Amino acid sequence: MTIPFLIIAFVTLVPAAVAMALRNLIHSSLLLIASWAGIAAFYFWAGAEFVAFAQVLVYVGAVSMIVLFAVLLTRHTRIDAGLAPDSIGRALAGLLAGGAVFGVLLGAVLSTPLRVGAKAAAQVPVKRLGLELMNHHTIALLAIGILLTVSLLGAVVLAATDSKGKGATP
Repeated sequence: MTIPFLIIAFVTLVPAAVAMALRNLIHSSLLLIASWAGIAAFYFWAGAEFVAFAQVLVYVGAVSMIVLFAVLLTRHTRIDAGLAPDSIGRALAGLLAGGAVFGVLLGAVLSTPLRVGAKAAAQVPVKRLGLELMNHHTIALLAIGILLTVSLLGAVVLAATDSKGKGATP
C-alpha cells in the first residue's frame, strides 16, 4: 500500500464512520459529502479521471444537495428528533441489512479474479464509458433521476404540512 492510498482511505472512511455516530442529520450529511469526495479522490488516484469527475458532479454536487434539502425541509424542531420507542428494533434491522449488503459485496469482490499486468493498466476510453452508460444503463440512470425527483417532492409535501396533518403551516 502506498501513502496516498492510505490518506484517501482515511479521508473516505473516517467521515463515513463519524457520520454514522452523530445524532445531528445536518452534520452527518456534510460528512457524507466528505466521504463521497474521498471516493472521487480514489477514482482520480486510480487513473479514472472521468469517473472521478462524474462522482464529484453527481454525488458531491447534485445528490448531496438533494439530501441536504430533504433533511432541511422535513425537520421541524428538536422534538421531532427524539428517539422512537422501536429505535432498537430499527437499529438491529439496519445492522442486519448492512451486514447482508456487506456480505454480498465481499462475496463479489472475493470471487472476482484480479488481473495484473499491462492489460490491467489499460484505461477505458471516455467515449466507450459514455456509450456504456447511455446504451446499456440508460433505464437505470433515468430511474435514479425519477426516484430522486420524487423523494425531493415528497420532502416538500411533508414540509408543507404541519405535524398534526391539519394543513399547511403559515
